[in-house]
Amino acid sequence: MDSMYETLMGLPLFAGTSHQKLSVIIGKYRFHFLKFAPGETIISEGDPCTHLKCIIGGYVGLTISNATKRFKISQTLEAPDVISPDFFFGKTTHYPATATALTDVGIVQIDKADYMNIITSDPIFLFNYLNLLSMNAQLSVEGVLALTSGSLEKRICYWIIALTQNNGKNITLECRHKDMYTVFGVQRQSLLSALDHLRSIGAIEYDNTEIRVTDRKLLMEILTESSD
Repeated sequence: MDSMYETLMGLPLFAGTSHQKLSVIIGKYRFHFLKFAPGETIISEGDPCTHLKCIIGGYVGLTISNATKRFKISQTLEAPDVISPDFFFGKTTHYPATATALTDVGIVQIDKADYMNIITSDPIFLFNYLNLLSMNAQLSVEGVLALTSGSLEKRICYWIIALTQNNGKNITLECRHKDMYTVFGVQRQSLLSALDHLRSIGAIEYDNTEIRVTDRKLLMEILTESSD
């Protein structure tokens, strides 16, 4: 039981709370504990986000793709983490990704109404959620500004960062170079030069159909660095 509490306290939305406070919360509200075997679908893209889904054990693969499936980005989340928490409220409350169990996975899900009561019961919980939303909003501003800087490297970084979560690992972007030329509005050599530079500093590896991220933190540093 203690290890379960420690795992929940490691979730970004419950960070900073006490064992006693969390015990009260679990006793008062409905925490549903679910298990998934490797290969099972946890969430399908487009499912309504009616419950907060927290990974408390194992590894989960998330995949986002466009309508034609010509662009696909995948990542791995490991416990403790939350699946797409910024889609829980707002105008768009549908999951943007398909989530699949890569190993035996434990999930705790919390009903939206219960979570509303939880975050209004203690400033710590409210601060954690507001902090997550603020970080994502600030990333959008930084990303849009990066798109105007003329740096193709920054534009590639923003594309990857915006479609993955902060703790995402094993990030792979699947798309043909020909399609990337169109997306970024550049010539083939310009794209290859940008990819070569990102590879030379240890941020990515790539081939004709994939970009594999080796250091997401470095991509974030490139995105937020001054253009001066």
